[in-house]
Amino acid sequence: MDDKRIVLCGANAYDKKYYFNETFKGIPDSIKDELHIICVLFTEEVGGIFTIVFEEDGTLSLETDAEENDFYYDEVSSGLLVSEIRRKRQELFESLRLYYRVFVLKEDVSDILQEGNE
Repeated sequence: MDDKRIVLCGANAYDKKYYFNETFKGIPDSIKDELHIICVLFTEEVGGIFTIVFEEDGTLSLETDAEENDFYYDEVSSGLLVSEIRRKRQELFESLRLYYRVFVLKEDVSDILQEGNE
């Protein structure tokens, strides 16, 4: 994994575990809970491993993977579910991107707001 990418959270159907990166402990608990639900429900529905990752510029990637011998993992369903999550949670992901740019990348809020008005 590229060292400029940072995992925000993820769930693993094989270990039945959820992970949240404590670097982002400043995110409100309601958002943390929502991310937890998204990740766990994803792995419950299609299996495998699901992660939400910040790219270098703050955009979020939703990634899914499965062990090579996992015959129950449904790659088609996972792709459809990722698309559905992106569509339904677009506002959440945009807020997280803004959080990342301000608190991690230390970008000036006024510059970010000016971008939105252009």
